[in-house]
Amino acid sequence: MREDGRSGCPINATIEVIGDRWTLLVLRDVMFGDRRHFRELLAGSEEGIASNILSDRLKRLVAAGLLSRADTRPGQKAEYRLTEPAIQLVPIMAQLGAWGLRHRPTTRTLRVRAELLEAGGPRLWADFMDELRESHLGIPRPDPDRPTATRRLAQAYADAVAESNGADDRKAAS
Repeated sequence: MREDGRSGCPINATIEVIGDRWTLLVLRDVMFGDRRHFRELLAGSEEGIASNILSDRLKRLVAAGLLSRADTRPGQKAEYRLTEPAIQLVPIMAQLGAWGLRHRPTTRTLRVRAELLEAGGPRLWADFMDELRESHLGIPRPDPDRPTATRRLAQAYADAVAESNGADDRKAAS
């Protein structure tokens, strides 16, 4: 990765770090899927990322300061954690999801979290970012009694999966 970039444009500087096909998906899986180990990321990839590509993107994300990699002893699994700059990508990820909802074909189960993030807007994004800071950086949430965005997102997905499975069951019965 070039340190100086192609230009001094902030959009270009951002795209040079996160603009390839796989980088945002790896960040998505760490951010929204709470996948922190190589094998979890590899096995949980909806898009079927290859192990060599995943390895490369993790190295790039660590080098760019978007992920940290916990030091491990031989035989231990490396753990990846989001850094503050990566956590600050939540609004961008929410906006990308919202754009995809409006302009691209999606499935019910995989669109439900994007719908919730779009509906919840900046307040939900801020809550989610606070939870990520607690989980990845060890910074306590400002309002620990507040319902978590993570739970809302997980519940929305679980409900969509259950609804989808019910629809599959109804189709099989007919």
